[in-house]
Amino acid sequence: MKIVTGNDLPSGDVTWWTGSGWSRAIGDAVDVGDQGEVIAAAEEAARRVNAPYVIDAENGLPAHIKDRVRAAGPSVRQDLGVNPAIPLVKA
Repeated sequence: MKIVTGNDLPSGDVTWWTGSGWSRAIGDAVDVGDQGEVIAAAEEAARRVNAPYVIDAENGLPAHIKDRVRAAGPSVRQDLGVNPAIPLVKA
């Protein structure tokens, strides 16, 4: 599974491509298949998101720890995160 992530321009918040827009909730992310780079380029050119990129995901969560931390929020205080239920350790 491939998903697209980036940052919201006004707030800097981590965002996820939903198929029709962007969401702060990782659960709203959709599988973009082989269209990820095209979507990322179009959304960045339209100035709807900053620095979008395609990542691998497993079971709806980022496969790499860096992106899991981005999805969950600060690792020093998970209770302050946007999605604090996301495990930072792969099962």
